[in-house]
Amino acid sequence: MTATAPPEPTDPVDQELTESTGDEAGDERLAAVRARAAGIARWRPVTTVTTLLMLVGGIATGAFWTPLAERSWASAVATGVPALAEGHWWTPLSAALVGAHPVGALLGLLLAVVGLGWAEGRLGSGRTAVVLVVAQLAAVLVALGIVVALAATGWVWAVGLAGALTGGLSTGVLAVLAVASATLGAPWRLRLRLALVGVALVGLLFLGHLADTAHTLALAVALPLGHRIAGAGAAPSGRPGRREWRLVAAAGLVAIAVIRVLTLLVPVAGPLGDTASDSTPVETLVSVVISLLLAAGLRRGRRLAWLAGLVLGGFYLLVGLFVIGVVIWAQLTGQMDQVELVGLAVFVPNAVLWSALLVWLVAGRHAFAVPSRRRLRRRGGGAATGPEVARDALHRHGGSTLSWMTTWPENRYLEHADGVTAYRVHAGVAVALGDPIVAPADRTAALEDFRALAERSGWVPCLFSTTEALADAARADGWRSLQVAEDTLIDLEGLEFKGKPWQNVRSAFNRAGKAGISHRMVHLAEEPRAIVAQVRAISEEWVGDKGLPEMGFTLGGVEEALDPEVRTGLAVDAEGTVHGVTSWLPVYGPDDVVVGWTLDVMRRRQEGFRAVVEYLIASACLTFQAEGARFLSLSGAPLARAGDEVEGEHVLDRVLDRMGELLEPYYGFRSLHTFKAKFQPRYAPMFLVYRDEADLPRVGIGIGRAYLPDARVRDLVALVRS
Repeated sequence: MTATAPPEPTDPVDQELTESTGDEAGDERLAAVRARAAGIARWRPVTTVTTLLMLVGGIATGAFWTPLAERSWASAVATGVPALAEGHWWTPLSAALVGAHPVGALLGLLLAVVGLGWAEGRLGSGRTAVVLVVAQLAAVLVALGIVVALAATGWVWAVGLAGALTGGLSTGVLAVLAVASATLGAPWRLRLRLALVGVALVGLLFLGHLADTAHTLALAVALPLGHRIAGAGAAPSGRPGRREWRLVAAAGLVAIAVIRVLTLLVPVAGPLGDTASDSTPVETLVSVVISLLLAAGLRRGRRLAWLAGLVLGGFYLLVGLFVIGVVIWAQLTGQMDQVELVGLAVFVPNAVLWSALLVWLVAGRHAFAVPSRRRLRRRGGGAATGPEVARDALHRHGGSTLSWMTTWPENRYLEHADGVTAYRVHAGVAVALGDPIVAPADRTAALEDFRALAERSGWVPCLFSTTEALADAARADGWRSLQVAEDTLIDLEGLEFKGKPWQNVRSAFNRAGKAGISHRMVHLAEEPRAIVAQVRAISEEWVGDKGLPEMGFTLGGVEEALDPEVRTGLAVDAEGTVHGVTSWLPVYGPDDVVVGWTLDVMRRRQEGFRAVVEYLIASACLTFQAEGARFLSLSGAPLARAGDEVEGEHVLDRVLDRMGELLEPYYGFRSLHTFKAKFQPRYAPMFLVYRDEADLPRVGIGIGRAYLPDARVRDLVALVRS
């Protein structure tokens, strides 16, 4: 099954797939609109005027080659508490056009040209100018007020800032970038925001300049309000996918390691004192190695690395709170001179960074469920087996069109005498995925093993998306069943795309040829990094812009496509740009023979060739037909079925139908089902097998949580209210 939306032009999720209307005039109109937009974007008056003013200010004051602090008239240009105390009220404005230090002045100019220019193209000149001026003045003035208040307490850092001057426009530019981030699609929106927060937080904790304080204040306001300020240009808000949770966690650990090295090699005076610590190079090296090893594990979603990160994050949080408590106690009791503060300026900021990482790991815990490859795990009272056991069973016995999904690492496994059942546990419900992977004669015994496991563990058992043969065997053994989806199968023998029913497919081939796009069926893990990166970007663009979190269970992604036994179809143009991607899961018959392929990932680049998905599926049909496969499965869209209400329709049928209706604007399952009908498939029913009717309420909740394991209550409430 695929987690992509269908290509109907009126569908709310049309960003995901494509339509085969043959309307080349529409493409030309779209290209003309983009060309006009590009022409307008070249002229950025706010960026141009700001850059010219900064050049004039830097040259006139010599800020590009001499620190302003060396000039006797510095307080008349740069701003700070001394400048305002001298009555130089204009300095918050003039200081924005000069840098306090040559390095800062040059970097500020570069930031204005690149960052402000990009943001103005996203927000427009009016919004950019307002945010730039208001954020710069407000954040700097508030920061000065905070410094004055803290200096009254005798805090050495605040006292030092109260006598310092600052300059530069970085505060306003960062605020503009924060607002402009709301116009980006996933995953770049989250990445830019985290980068901005990281710059401000690290600067405040380890450097503590007046500008760092202003940066933090500006971002604290601009980021939450960015979506509203951006107006109609704001992109839909979404949540990170599994890979994004992993990448951010890994990047955070790498950043912590780099900061640890820098504070050892280049100590500076921060808010808590000198960042030079008494750590030896060996201690620092050990800490860095541990951080990098954990980062590698988190990037792969390893559960063990996640647990280790929780332990270290919790340790730093507790010790950080203890140190802060000791300092506060010493201040209140007047014994500050007896407290050893060596390393405080490094340890407490590191504790803050580790605490932020801890929060991220807890919030994204669902993304770190990949078990260790080196040992088997015992879970849920059943035999602990890894995906390799499911693979071996598939090679021996074969399976259904969904059986390859049992090899995905989030599954648990119950091992039988000769085979395995893959399942997950949600809300006290053990949801088996498809048929048990056993010989046909062993189906009844496998069902009894699964029921016994559930009863021992206090779970409600059910099997989701089984074949009709398994449902028949289960009913004979006292189970109940009902149809929940339909598999869409394309028989490849004698398939030719001829006649009126295949007009859309032929149009897709023609348009691909005109656009210079070719089809490649590859093993994604063997492709160059540039290709894999494009595939990830296409996938994350779709995942991150959904109103609900990324779905799972029978819906795979790029990580699953990297499996060496999975095939990936790519639509690539002459320049090497990937316009669309499909992934195909092997369907094994007995004796280790691949008899068919099941479609999983189906996504396209938003700006790419519009009929790319029809082209990819049709090309895959021809490729696998030539290799001797008997059929392709376009899989069954979750919570979607063809046809009208049937006699004896069950309560759970209506519940699942209603859930499908609610999720349609976000994931487009039903329109997807309609889209697949273009390929003239035959349908095979897919069933839910359950124990008795009393279990159905919990079964419905368990299946919902299996697809949306990390959905929050407010997500579901918002879904129902919509």
